[in-house]
Amino acid sequence: MVREQGPSCGADGSLLGEIYGGVRASLDWRADQLECTGMPRPNGAGARLRFAGTAMTDAGQRQLAIILGLPNLRRGQTASELPTNVTVIEEDAGRFFSTSDISGCWTDIHRQEQAAPASGESRPQDFLISGALYCVTPLAEVQGDASLSVANLSFVGRLTWKAPK
Repeated sequence: MVREQGPSCGADGSLLGEIYGGVRASLDWRADQLECTGMPRPNGAGARLRFAGTAMTDAGQRQLAIILGLPNLRRGQTASELPTNVTVIEEDAGRFFSTSDISGCWTDIHRQEQAAPASGESRPQDFLISGALYCVTPLAEVQGDASLSVANLSFVGRLTWKAPK
């Protein structure tokens, strides 16, 4: 299934990487196959990025979502080694895998810049964001006994910060 959400990620939107263990898949999602959302976390504590698409797994074609919680990310800034909470959801099966805290994964943000206005509409809160995720510990299955590991994950997407006042 190809999602019709490509523009939500920008023309260069992508998520590339591998997951293995409780769910095994090679991820090579491009803008036309990918849904992206990015928003501030509650109470202004950084941002949350969500990438979703369809992947071929050991159990067949599945809808997966990958969520990165970045409590120390600041609007418009690049950064290295940001502690990151990671959740992977196998949506079709209702399985969740997550880090227990932010000590086992980190993210390098290579680019975070204001997105060019689309069709003449200026939205100063919209940013293009790209980076890479690194995890040294597996993500435990919530309410299960499996785990999964994330390898070589890189992304390009969009992040909407609150509109400036």
